[in-house]
Amino acid sequence: MRSDVATLPGSPERPNEDWVAAALPASGGGTVVLLDGVTPPAGHDGCVHTVPWFTARLGGALTELSASRRDMPLSEILSRAIRRTADAHRGTCDLSHVRTPQATVALARWDEARVEYLVLSDSVLLLEAPDGSVRAVVDDRLDHVPDEVLRSLAATDRLRNREGGFFTAAADPAVAGRAVTGTSPRAEVRALAALTDGAGRWVELFAEGGWADCFGVLRKEGALGLLHRVRALEAADAAAGGTRRWKLHDDATAALVELGEG
Repeated sequence: MRSDVATLPGSPERPNEDWVAAALPASGGGTVVLLDGVTPPAGHDGCVHTVPWFTARLGGALTELSASRRDMPLSEILSRAIRRTADAHRGTCDLSHVRTPQATVALARWDEARVEYLVLSDSVLLLEAPDGSVRAVVDDRLDHVPDEVLRSLAATDRLRNREGGFFTAAADPAVAGRAVTGTSPRAEVRALAALTDGAGRWVELFAEGGWADCFGVLRKEGALGLLHRVRALEAADAAAGGTRRWKLHDDATAALVELGEG
């Protein structure tokens, strides 16, 4: 079993708001946690802390709980991690603000019998079967929000963590019940990968291939190789007029874990 993780900031002027960790205990099994911090628009968000502060707190709690509480389902682990993070700044910040720090979540945990997974918002988790086929676990609710709505901050705020809109991990533990979750027999998963949407651009924005092709790049060139490919595509798009993305670069993070044959 081995893991490979990489992350690149979207801009040297801004801190990287993604967060990733892979824990592979010697006793067997493991866990992968990947977060994509939501960059708030300029203006008041009710919090004195930065998005990287939030993702580090939430990511740390998710890693510790998913590794130590194997008796607890991933949705409950996310709920507890959100509550723990909220408690860390409840006394200084307005956690009811719609733009309080928040993040997307991709979480996987495995042992000798099964692979558990959870996805909330637009990060993606890829599960590779022994025959090389790849299944993408996605939460596609954000995809159903029209672009013209997302271009309006007020309209987007009305859909943020609301029924009929989309959900992220912020300050409400109940949002964990909105995550996409499931399990697969360990024998049916030989490898898995987690990508923030900045890394998933290779498939979702630039259409360089499908998710199985993306997995092939990860295996051949590593997580950093995939991110460099995305950056090259973004640069070429900018040179051609930049019609396919709202911002030139996004924070991009990828994690690959080879589980081996079950």
